[in-house]
Amino acid sequence: MQAIVRKEVEEGIILPRSDDELATNIRSYILAKEGATGEIIGYVALHIHSMRLGEIRSLIVKEGHRHRRIGTHLVEKAVEEGRSLRLAEVLALTYMGTFFERLGFEEIPKETIPEHKIWADCIKCKHFPVCNEISLIKRL
Repeated sequence: MQAIVRKEVEEGIILPRSDDELATNIRSYILAKEGATGEIIGYVALHIHSMRLGEIRSLIVKEGHRHRRIGTHLVEKAVEEGRSLRLAEVLALTYMGTFFERLGFEEIPKETIPEHKIWADCIKCKHFPVCNEISLIKRL
């Protein structure tokens, strides 16, 4: 999983996650695998912030497998899981606003994101505090 996301982490597109953090949160991840080989070609995490709010994290599709709607299917599965958990909203903090808007997410002001999110995650980002990501919410 770390190898797939390495380039995007180095570019500051995706936040770095340690091996321990991945292991601790492994049940949050939804994997996309290549048919016969079972190779992991993408993944997304649904992180639960509260009984009302989940967050799409670490969405990645391996180069060579992009533009096949794999990312769309991963986000749809994460949203479906959020619904099954009776979450009210799912948050995405991203550089790919148009992608998430096509999936029914609406842009919101960053100031409305829970403060613990900013300090717990964003402080790890190489772009912090000057961030060009946009925040989006999908109401379930």
